[in-house]
Amino acid sequence: MRRKLAAGNWKMNGSRASLDMLETLAAAHRVSTCDIVICPPHPLLFPAAKICGSGPVQVGAQDCHTAAKGAHTGDTAAGLIAETGARYVIVGHSERREAHGESDAQVRAKAEAAIAAGLTAIVCIGESLEQREAGEALGVIKAQLAGSVPDGSTGATLVVAYEPIWAIGTGKIPTLEQIAEVHASLRAELVGRFGDTGKGIRLLYGGSVKPENAAGIFAIADVDGALVGGASLKAEDFSPIIAALDAS
Repeated sequence: MRRKLAAGNWKMNGSRASLDMLETLAAAHRVSTCDIVICPPHPLLFPAAKICGSGPVQVGAQDCHTAAKGAHTGDTAAGLIAETGARYVIVGHSERREAHGESDAQVRAKAEAAIAAGLTAIVCIGESLEQREAGEALGVIKAQLAGSVPDGSTGATLVVAYEPIWAIGTGKIPTLEQIAEVHASLRAELVGRFGDTGKGIRLLYGGSVKPENAAGIFAIADVDGALVGGASLKAEDFSPIIAALDAS
């Protein structure tokens, strides 16, 4: 059985004061049946991990470098992220792919670095609106999956997050049928590549997930949770999404 996962990506938001919500989440979901992860900006990783301790909420980072060390001003090695107490790291988010020109090969190298440091890599993939409207979505997603996911990945080292670029922060969302089609395709690709191991790799949906639509999304086969943006910044918004995942 794949343990479900609710992951929150704060992006370049939040502050030291924002970390108070971690205690609220932990108190509300002490008996949660799913994993809960908050990914704040890098300067907040250590204090966030200190607050979370061994409780139900875990901490992840939003990016890492491919190298273990070196002359890479402004970048952070996966090993140093692990030293903060973080357990996960997001790689290949569309905002990184677009704003920083990250290729599938670079995303794969970052995922490999994360796994080597003992972190679980959350690899993001997703199509643009133009690709969706041109009927290219599945082909684009399959190519990103093949190019971004490291060999030897397992359910313990890898999570795949499908985030259609056009649905991130826009309020737009694919139909449930479109989400189901993509997740079924991703599962088939993972099983085809990794055999039975591919059945244990969690697939998240991300893109304008809210308390109002979470239950419907989580009812879809092969949706093992969500990568949530803005709605993860406040406990009162994220907590109902976690509750919907628990109930699914």
